[in-house]
Amino acid sequence: MKILIIDDENDIRRIARLALSKVGKMDVIEASNGTEGLQKAELEQPDVILLDVMMPLLDGPSTLATLQSSNVTEHIPVIFLTAKAMPSELVRLRSLGVKGVLTKPFDPMTLATQIKDLLGK
Repeated sequence: MKILIIDDENDIRRIARLALSKVGKMDVIEASNGTEGLQKAELEQPDVILLDVMMPLLDGPSTLATLQSSNVTEHIPVIFLTAKAMPSELVRLRSLGVKGVLTKPFDPMTLATQIKDLLGK
């Protein structure tokens, strides 16, 4: 499974990459912002995108809207990653058409399983 991680925090990307590649045996692609993520999503055609909600310039919901409006990327499932764990915020994020929402900090040992569960795999 090929996964694209879009997050502006280097440490989060590094931990997620290690967890997903070593524990989850996934091919991991990284992007440090929404614009770079959109380009990599089109080029790489990942099986799933793990998308940070709060990023400068192009935030997660705006990145998601662009992904959903493109014939090239609309089929790619997206899972939000957020530090905001308030129930109302989680409900709002789920309503945007994502496969699920995972909260930071995440458990690196279970991240791959959580993603597969959300995808029904």
